[in-house]
Amino acid sequence: MTLQLKAVLAAARIPQGRLAAAVGISRPALNGLINHGHLPTGCDHAAVRSAITQYLVQHGAPAADWHLQEKGPTCANTPAPVSPSQDPDTATEINDEEESMLLRYQALTPQARKQFGLSCNPFADPASAEDVFLSPDIRYVRESMHQVARHGGFAAVIGESGAGKSTLREEMLDRIQREEQAVIVIQPYVLASEGSDSVGKTLRSHHIAEAIMTAVAPLAKVKSSPEARFHQLHGALRDSARAGHSHVLVIEEAHSLPLPTLKHLKRFRELKDGLRPLLSVILIGQPELALKLSEHNPEVREVVQRIEIITLQPLDNELEGYLQHRFKRAQVPLERVMDRGAIDALRAKLVPARGAGSLLYPLAVQNAVTAAINRAAALGAPIVTADVIRGV
Repeated sequence: MTLQLKAVLAAARIPQGRLAAAVGISRPALNGLINHGHLPTGCDHAAVRSAITQYLVQHGAPAADWHLQEKGPTCANTPAPVSPSQDPDTATEINDEEESMLLRYQALTPQARKQFGLSCNPFADPASAEDVFLSPDIRYVRESMHQVARHGGFAAVIGESGAGKSTLREEMLDRIQREEQAVIVIQPYVLASEGSDSVGKTLRSHHIAEAIMTAVAPLAKVKSSPEARFHQLHGALRDSARAGHSHVLVIEEAHSLPLPTLKHLKRFRELKDGLRPLLSVILIGQPELALKLSEHNPEVREVVQRIEIITLQPLDNELEGYLQHRFKRAQVPLERVMDRGAIDALRAKLVPARGAGSLLYPLAVQNAVTAAINRAAALGAPIVTADVIRGV
């Protein structure tokens, strides 16, 4: 499929990042739609297109100017499509967005480790709770997740790829174990989960029921009929709760959940012992999940009215604190590696101008800084400067 959208955005002077944020999808997902006509399988494609259309109309770009067409075979004598002319400023803006979208994974070179005295990788996965950086925003998300796990609730934690969602999930599990809290965490495996059965396996309510029974009553023989199985599930949760346990269902990659499964989660939440809810739910996913849980999506209105949306924000003003924390864990002061100009240049690199969404998330930061450290070492520069940052 081909999408005639880039020229419309250029003509209307709408940055791609702004459109992505407005319709609730990630910038890479929108970029894939614009350049290749594809959306991630976890997206509700019809809802995305409807949201884009509404946004374009509201901002003076007639919806008729862009459309989806089936891509037919290309004839040898068919001329290549001519790109519409663009305003130079707008063209530069769109190109800058695409260039600054992502940096590949970077590993520190031996030369860089030696030059900057880094005996370990400052951006290695946290090995303890002390390694997890907690800004006020991240701390709020962390405590919200913990409260749902301990005391009940229904929440969706949403953030871009690399925002730190999985780290907070792992820290929550570590905290529950470390503090010996009476919380049973149920985590259905989503290794092969996809948003559509046409490209993989979807996570269904009976899979969730199996995961709950495995965690709560591992020795029980699960009933074969759906009615008996869910009655057995209710009883197992009730018995476990009366023994003093809380239960939290945690689903990673929740943006890939099909809408029927999202609707069924409300029914799991309705399992009670008298007035006491027996199961809390935490969904963890990318911005596509927010689109599925939009108040404009009538298919999941019963869930939307009951779920708390918690968003992991970019580091932004906490960038320097994050870098100081990471290098302190590696026992090297930040000022020995980067000067202040480099930090400002990094912020400018990952926060495109003109309203585009910030990319100042931990994974993007660590890839950019690692690339800059490697480049400084290759150039023989004693410290990472603004010029080095701009060159990666």
